[in-house]
Amino acid sequence: MSTEDNNIQNQHVNEADAEIELSEEGLNELRQVRRDKLKKLQDMGRNPFLVETWDVKNYSKDIKDNFDAMDGQEVTCAGRIMAKRQMGKASFIDIQDKQGRIQCYIRQDAITPEEYEIFLTYDIGDIVGIVGDVFRTKHGEISIKVHELKLLSKSLQILPNKFHGLKDQDIRYRQRYVDLIMNPEVRETFILRSKMIKEIKKFLEGRDFLEVDTPVLTTIAGGANARPFVTHHNTLDLDMKLRISNELYLKRLIVGGFDRVYEMGKMFRNEGMDRNHNPEFTSMELYQAYGNMEDMMDITENMIATVAQNVLGTMQIEYQGKKFDLTPPWQRLSMQDAVKKWVGEDFDLITTDEEAREVAKKHHLEDVEKMTRGHVICALFEEYCEEYLEGPVFITGHPVEVSPLAKRDPKDPRITRRFEAYINTWEIANAFSELNDPIDQYQRFKEQQEQLESGDDEAHPMDEDFVNALEVGLPPTGGLGIGVDRVIILLTNSPSIRDIILFPTMKPL
Repeated sequence: MSTEDNNIQNQHVNEADAEIELSEEGLNELRQVRRDKLKKLQDMGRNPFLVETWDVKNYSKDIKDNFDAMDGQEVTCAGRIMAKRQMGKASFIDIQDKQGRIQCYIRQDAITPEEYEIFLTYDIGDIVGIVGDVFRTKHGEISIKVHELKLLSKSLQILPNKFHGLKDQDIRYRQRYVDLIMNPEVRETFILRSKMIKEIKKFLEGRDFLEVDTPVLTTIAGGANARPFVTHHNTLDLDMKLRISNELYLKRLIVGGFDRVYEMGKMFRNEGMDRNHNPEFTSMELYQAYGNMEDMMDITENMIATVAQNVLGTMQIEYQGKKFDLTPPWQRLSMQDAVKKWVGEDFDLITTDEEAREVAKKHHLEDVEKMTRGHVICALFEEYCEEYLEGPVFITGHPVEVSPLAKRDPKDPRITRRFEAYINTWEIANAFSELNDPIDQYQRFKEQQEQLESGDDEAHPMDEDFVNALEVGLPPTGGLGIGVDRVIILLTNSPSIRDIILFPTMKPL
């Protein structure tokens, strides 16, 4: 390669390389220039939007990782132009494919003068197909010497310039397609997400769980205490709801004879939005006949630890500067002991609802008059204890009043055989020894229905068909729900749930 060829790399003549912020008027002019270029190509009979296919055989990282074997070999690639450096009769472009970027060297005498002149009109953002030979430049960069070049798609928009990048968080979420182009680490996060979901499924399938699908549209939004989204089915003239949980359908399958089932999918809750909450989110629930709460603990800690080990290569993770050891077994702590530890109230000594309400007033809880002893314990825990749960830790002993689907603890019928798992003060899992007593279940549904009719729009509605299923007979069963998004936030060290959902819910502009 000549000295002139090496100097090409220092020439920057594309509008996206400018170190200035363009005005909207300037951007509109550049967009028009691109449309004019497209029109010229179409008039020449070279409309890129009529191209249907390109036989991609090679990718950037594979070429770089296997350079010794591929040096001098012909490769066929495709990608988006991310940088363009030209001078005279030769140019360099960087193309970006699914694996990363690779430099391509284009000489006029290698693709004909006519083709080279057309190539000079290509813009950053255009998608091209190339055929060329692998080589290493005098500067040591693995590159492709192009002898065939084709425009596969014309970009009519202006990508953010490389110096300022795409930093505006709101635009990144709204235009994820641009975010993925400009920020390689974002793409890596979603690749990790996919790998983690595969590992969860692999773990469960290794334990003989069957993956199933249950309804997303329902007439009764049960399985959790949350406000549903409501829609209307025109043909049936029937109000329907998007599911807030898939629990009750999965339990019906256990009744029907499937001993181990799970489903991962979207749930919908018409609630607030923050760094840990999106109205549409991914959850996984599983149910194991003849299992109990301890079996669910074993699955939870081993599943998350295995995912971390197999995807990240370690069970020691770091999240936003804090370190966590996911190695099983995890700590166990009862909700009542947590309240005693961090609030200073011993509910072994507080046995009546009246006494509990006085404690609630002392600690400035709201709506005290409607509370029972169990409600007060839970409210104190949520208000004053969760912030200390760095974890990983299992919180057990939830009051029966806040656990309408969990089996009572035979040692203390005021609490249930339930746990919630916490890491970084976040609840990431919820599990029960499932309530299978239809009489008890009906009574709890009835109490929840009364709360619903009294204005608590997050109370659990009556589901008589589910009670009927329990009357048919649900074997002793362990059930587990895991907030998949929250686990992925932690394992990818992402600041917000919006960073691990490709298209998070956004208010229209």
